[in-house]
Amino acid sequence: MSLTQQHKKTAQMIGVALVAAVGLGGCATYKDDFARIDTRLDSLDTRVQGAAQSAESANQSATQANQRLDQMERRVQQLETAPRRTPRG
Repeated sequence: MSLTQQHKKTAQMIGVALVAAVGLGGCATYKDDFARIDTRLDSLDTRVQGAAQSAESANQSATQANQRLDQMERRVQQLETAPRRTPRG
């Protein structure tokens, strides 16, 4: 192998090494970005779970209030349809 061919091979190897180093160096940036995104997603997930629990609690309260309202409505209807009582005295 002549000296020029060796230089070409060495230059190629250095070029491949540089491309690999730059490529892998870029991964570190993405790794930081992904870490920030994961943290943000965890935070959002926690907030969504809290909102879902609040909504479920509100739904249960509304159901209980509706049941109580139905009971009261039945009682009012009973009182309205009951025969009138004559006043004493």
